[in-house]
Amino acid sequence: MSGTPEGTGSAADSIRSAVTERHPAVSATASPPRAEAERRDYRAAFNAAHLPMAVVDRDGYVVTANQAFAGLLGAEPHELAHQCAADLVDLAAEARTWAAYQEVLRGRQARLRCTRRLKHPDGHSLWTEVTLGPVPGTGDVLLSVADISDRRDLQARLRHLQMHDPVTRLPNRALFFERLSAALEASSYEYGGGTGRIGLCYLDLDGFKAVNDTLGHRVGDRLLTAVAARLTQCADQSGYGRTGGHLVARLGGDEFALLVEDSTGTEQLADLARSVLAALQEPFDLAGQRLSVSASIGVVERATAGTSATGLMQAADTTLYWAKADGKARWTLFDPERNAHRMTRQALSSTLRPAVERGEFALEYQPLVDLESGALRGVEALVRWNHPQFGTLTPNRFIGIAEEDGSIVQLGRWVLRTACRQARRWQIEQPSDAPVFVSVNVAVRQVWDSDLVGDVAEILAETGLAPQLLQLELTESAVMGSAGRPLQALQALSDMGVRIAIDDFGTGYSNLAYLSRLPVSVLKLDGSFVRGFRYEEGTHPNPADETIVEALVQLAHRLGLTVTAECVETAGQAARLRRVGCDTGQGWLYSRAVPPDVIARMIGRQAAGAAGAGAPAEQDGPASHPLV
Repeated sequence: MSGTPEGTGSAADSIRSAVTERHPAVSATASPPRAEAERRDYRAAFNAAHLPMAVVDRDGYVVTANQAFAGLLGAEPHELAHQCAADLVDLAAEARTWAAYQEVLRGRQARLRCTRRLKHPDGHSLWTEVTLGPVPGTGDVLLSVADISDRRDLQARLRHLQMHDPVTRLPNRALFFERLSAALEASSYEYGGGTGRIGLCYLDLDGFKAVNDTLGHRVGDRLLTAVAARLTQCADQSGYGRTGGHLVARLGGDEFALLVEDSTGTEQLADLARSVLAALQEPFDLAGQRLSVSASIGVVERATAGTSATGLMQAADTTLYWAKADGKARWTLFDPERNAHRMTRQALSSTLRPAVERGEFALEYQPLVDLESGALRGVEALVRWNHPQFGTLTPNRFIGIAEEDGSIVQLGRWVLRTACRQARRWQIEQPSDAPVFVSVNVAVRQVWDSDLVGDVAEILAETGLAPQLLQLELTESAVMGSAGRPLQALQALSDMGVRIAIDDFGTGYSNLAYLSRLPVSVLKLDGSFVRGFRYEEGTHPNPADETIVEALVQLAHRLGLTVTAECVETAGQAARLRRVGCDTGQGWLYSRAVPPDVIARMIGRQAAGAAGAGAPAEQDGPASHPLV
């Protein structure tokens, strides 16, 4: 332990007259007989003291030592005279302590206190506290040595209790992070002494809460203790001592960590994770209870350079979450690309709500074209996020996030109002043309978490758009299970005159009989059906796809529904869809999603577009449509 300077004042100062024979001036103020008596008394006290003490001159050599000091070193007092004090109590072992000791000898530092481990003559070691301070009126220094072995043992026991889990006896979170930080710090100063890498298996037990809830905490604690034993055995059997150290710790609850210092690569950590999974899958026999558990493990292995304890644990925690999300009872290796996607998702989630208020969203519109006449019937509003950091984002990047955190209600209301306002503007700007309807996607959460019927009624009244010119799209899986409030909302909207469409039809329940009981007026066929109509090199369209689509269209028509085909990319696809009776097409054959002013020009060319798109040739390949 490094020495530190201490303040003045010590009981040992009172025995300074032990050196008055070399420094008579110390008692010059007393009468000669009295001075001699004082010297004898102080020498007697110095020699009889139980505290080991020695007087050291300014050169660092022992002037005199008492019996306790000599006994500590297994010598006689006179044998220690003229010996180097620093060698006797190991003051030169550390550079900092040695420098402070020299300062005390030169009178530049008042006091020094340090901890030293000394060898007792009977063979055992003891911890001591060495103190040095000046003897007033002389140039000498008083050295004292106190045995603090009992205090050190108590501190060690208290530290062990503080740093270990009382249930499993494993190192706890505090000791784990202390060891991890020390490993990262030590690695940054080593040159060629290790691999320069570190690995971590971070795991928790799957379903441990159920064990506590059903069998009680006592059985749960026994299970944790048994798991700790198996983890320790796995780490020991892996033989990491050949390359570095390892630490098995309980971080809290049912979370454990296996730290591998100087790891040799991801394969080493993967092997450890596999052995842990195999070991934990073996049943546990706990006082008559036979239990089987599994674990999810996040594995991280990387170079220590540039790695912090916080960063390593964040990566491990993320990877553990992946392991659980992927199905539990498995280990998952940290993937930087997947993590970057997660970080991006988190960044989007934290800024989505304010982005609506800041006006970062915009709408583009994709035409819905009559397959028979080629006329523009409507448009689908598609939201875009003009993110200041990530650029323009399509809905698949943020709609799922908005549905999870509830911001879809705020965003959906903005999309509905903006789309209705734009549709009404087109109608006002070109009153001679037949008005086009606008189709807006609605999430199920908007139905549950907001007054969708009230919002639609308010927005239609505010914008002046006729209800028949608004179409709301919901996914098939959302509509087919509708009951209670969602069904009531859909019925109220339909009664209002708003059209209800099922988006991506054919990917969910596909229960056409159920549709007869829902206020639905439009089916939008999923693009997977339409893609089957397209010629690929060396192949022909699948006739089964055409048969399925034809059957769906006929059944929908008998139910009074119209059908829109998504993902129409070629004239050949459009011709086949028209042949089976599909009503409307949407896709890149006609146009991608475009800004409002482009739609305005399309509406202006409505007559020319309808005339030129009535009967496109039956051929596949890139097509130029009059609406584009």
